[in-house]
Amino acid sequence: MNCFSISRFSLVLLLIFLTGPGFSQKKPVPIKDHFKKDFLIGAAIRRNHTDGSDVKAQKLIVEQFNSISPENDLKWGALHPKAGVYQFKYADQYVDFGIRNGMTVIGHTLIWHSQSPEWIFKDDQGQQIGRDALLKRMQEHIETVVGRYKGKIKGWDVVNEAFNDDGSFRNTKWKTIIGEDYIEKAFEFAQKADPGCELYYNDYNLYNSAKRAGVLMLVKRLQAKHINIKAVGEQGHYHLDKPEISSIEKMLTDFKVLGAGVNFTELDIDVLPRAGKEITAEVSASAGYESKYDPYKDGLPDSVARALAKRYQSIFNLAVKYRNMVSRITFWGLTDGASWLNNYPVRGRTNYPLLFDRNYQMKTTVYKAITEK
Repeated sequence: MNCFSISRFSLVLLLIFLTGPGFSQKKPVPIKDHFKKDFLIGAAIRRNHTDGSDVKAQKLIVEQFNSISPENDLKWGALHPKAGVYQFKYADQYVDFGIRNGMTVIGHTLIWHSQSPEWIFKDDQGQQIGRDALLKRMQEHIETVVGRYKGKIKGWDVVNEAFNDDGSFRNTKWKTIIGEDYIEKAFEFAQKADPGCELYYNDYNLYNSAKRAGVLMLVKRLQAKHINIKAVGEQGHYHLDKPEISSIEKMLTDFKVLGAGVNFTELDIDVLPRAGKEITAEVSASAGYESKYDPYKDGLPDSVARALAKRYQSIFNLAVKYRNMVSRITFWGLTDGASWLNNYPVRGRTNYPLLFDRNYQMKTTVYKAITEK
């Protein structure tokens, strides 16, 4: 046997050894595939994801997720900034990206008190308009937007965050000018614009029984008017220790009684110390920077990483238990670096709330926790 033969034989043995059970480097199954029999796995994405300027992000989205939600590009302010002026470029780009990659495309959101331009509520003289005029503007916007993406967007968050934590209606301009039935009108307009589209109501802290009571009342009203509300979106902006899993489960069972589904639409887990006593996702909340609220600038301690994995595990286990009514879990952001929680409610912090880290790498401790049998 010559030297070349020996070298080749040795190489073959080495390859067999390195690819054996003890050295397996098998890549984890994409999370979307692991849960394909249970529910969709989604991510909230941005313009630089859909236009391809962030190549790493785009590859990760296509590989790991089968549903997408837009962080901002379908909100009124981005899409319809002035009367008679629509800017569809980025919304079209978002929808086309999802369809091209065989994803379930979600619309977020048609009616919200935030990111709604002031012109919506005023006439040419700058005076507040009345009920009929505002309903007309709402209808025109919904018919235009929902109609444009008819058959392309599977489901719309028709109204977002319309209730206070005590279950009362949030006193927005929509409610002040139109009345409490503005939500029902928005659903009516959306259903007419695309009868085949799924319609959702979306909010945070629905594990709170008082707030949930208000939304349960809304669902009953819509059902009584034969409006097809497919599911309620529980945003799922949670912390490591709050809310209790039992409270989240009670939310699921309460909506189940009404025959309404529940989706986790904006899931993330804040690992940093709370800057206030209450858990909230109220966008107007803010607090000044203090180092005590930003303890992990140099990296997440192993103990906290394990706590994060355990927390995600409990939520996914609950979702699997109720998979007959939970059809989607969407992470609110793609990677830790892009999470809104780095700046909310305290700007400039370093947070670690998602499945993928700042280097676009999967957190294996979290993945193993939520996928183990």
